[in-house]
Amino acid sequence: MAAQRAYTTHPLVLRRVTVRSVHQVTPRMRRVVLGGEELAAFTRDGTGHPAFAAPGFDDHIKLILAADGDVHAALPAQLPHGIEWTPAEHRLTRDYTPRRVDPEAGELHLDFVVHGDGPAEAWSAAAREGDELWFVGPKSSLRLPERLDWIQLVGDETALPAIGRFLDERPLDAPAHVLVTVSDESARQELALREGDTVTWVVAEPGDAEALEAAVRALPVEAGEGYVWAAAESRALLPVRRYLQRERKLPKDRLNVTGYWHREEAPAAEAEATADAAVREPAGIPSPLPWLVARAALQLGVVDAVADAPGLSAEALATRLGVSEPGIGVLLPLLSSYGVVVGADDGAPGLRLGPAGEELLDEHEREEYTGHEAELLLALTHLAPALRGGGSPWRLASGGTLHEAVAQDAERYGELVEECEQLVFLLGGLTADPLWESIGTCLLTGPGSASVAAALDDAGRRPRLRVAEDTVPVAVLRGHVPAPDRIDWTAGPADVAVAAKALAHRTDEEAVLLLARLAGWTRTAVLVEASRPDGLSPHAAEAALHAYAATGSPLRDSAAIAALAHWSGWEVERTIALGWGTEATVLRRA
Repeated sequence: MAAQRAYTTHPLVLRRVTVRSVHQVTPRMRRVVLGGEELAAFTRDGTGHPAFAAPGFDDHIKLILAADGDVHAALPAQLPHGIEWTPAEHRLTRDYTPRRVDPEAGELHLDFVVHGDGPAEAWSAAAREGDELWFVGPKSSLRLPERLDWIQLVGDETALPAIGRFLDERPLDAPAHVLVTVSDESARQELALREGDTVTWVVAEPGDAEALEAAVRALPVEAGEGYVWAAAESRALLPVRRYLQRERKLPKDRLNVTGYWHREEAPAAEAEATADAAVREPAGIPSPLPWLVARAALQLGVVDAVADAPGLSAEALATRLGVSEPGIGVLLPLLSSYGVVVGADDGAPGLRLGPAGEELLDEHEREEYTGHEAELLLALTHLAPALRGGGSPWRLASGGTLHEAVAQDAERYGELVEECEQLVFLLGGLTADPLWESIGTCLLTGPGSASVAAALDDAGRRPRLRVAEDTVPVAVLRGHVPAPDRIDWTAGPADVAVAAKALAHRTDEEAVLLLARLAGWTRTAVLVEASRPDGLSPHAAEAALHAYAATGSPLRDSAAIAALAHWSGWEVERTIALGWGTEATVLRRA
């Protein structure tokens, strides 16, 4: 049996509210009370949208602001079932946790930490009754385990709204042990504690990783089944996550660690190194050497070794990793100049992690250098010959297609499945489509299959599910879908087939073969694919290149999908916009 799903999804709706009042909770926290008709169910442009719902204590909504003051130009497009983030040069977005939701009063309370900078804090400082605010979300709510003996709530001042709401509403009947770091004693708040609860206040500078880690380590380790929720500055949480996972050995379904904000200012040493590097490098195009060295450092275990044993000498590090000392000496100067390690050339007694190295402790950060995305990047060394002679850079680099690689590699396919987890938040438009009213059996394929199964479950759609995957992908998907015992893990006839991100790692020829294969099982198929870059992503310009590296084709738009369908005997019936550049294309057999 798979573990309980961690989140419940919600429809993504753009809403307008206005300021009703502003209160100073503490000298460090300002509360803005918002209200408006769009917190209830409403209709815009002929489409009805449900009432605002944020049932989770740590739900977050995305506030939409604009650097040039023109908020309306920064708003995303509202789809019938989702949001499309169209390009907007001056858009600013910030995530905030509702402190209180009062449906009867039609009110939403947001708390803002008073720290003197940032667009959202500046907006709250200037907010007056009647001012408007636009937001989207929440997209999901955390599902806590049903039975726990205790829960620890850890955070800095930005986590106080979520912690306060948890204690007010008590979504879990278990003792709560609260730890909060605050920059000043005046930031303390009255919390709704019960018998058996504890609270620890620690005064520390915002983002102080050492203080937060020390405070978490000092918390008593409770007996029984527990859960740790933590939210603070992203870099400060890295040693906390490492401690909880590696020393406390908490499983993934008993741990939720979220970076609520990111401290952008660089320490002096890092700033000097960055400036020095900028002087050495050609203007405009950065050298690939730091990326390659960081990749090597992660593959060799340099970052983990220095994190586990700060103060190692270069010689001791080489011995620990089984690498020659001259070899380590080749890496350390660049690792030092880019803040991965410090102490390599400043006369310090030993090596320790720098700011960039601390970030590489995070699994998601290191995937950029060692995961699937990194492998695609390395394949682009064959970009020129691929463009000249056709075919994908991946095939030229590896001798086979990406689909052939992932079909035989459980770890690589698992990465694709995890990349598709965000898809569940976009599938409301698909699950609401009338086609499901006559569907008894659904055949799933592609790494997004788990997300489709979860979205159908959330929407109350209960077709019998089958899976059309090869042996290794089936084994991976079993651990990600809800209620795997209700799924037939063999392919066969179905009323509809949904291929979720199944084409993203296939060449055109492989895509046509898959579609022809599906035609043998069903007369209706749905292709869920990204057709254009995500408008919120800072790497949107790279999306087409990554797609080309994988398949030899850029992101496939509607015309490209239609061409593949035609070649394999299908006709496009219609396209459903899902948001974030993703579409569902409904096909019928010709």
